[in-house]
Amino acid sequence: NRGTAVKKREDTHKMAEANRAFSHYRW
Repeated sequence: NRGTAVKKREDTHKMAEANRAFSHYRW
């Protein structure tokens, strides 16, 4: 469970980074 939680948090972080970059380039 711990490993899954960490992976999920990392995936969420990557998605947040991608969203921020996408919004930045979009504008």
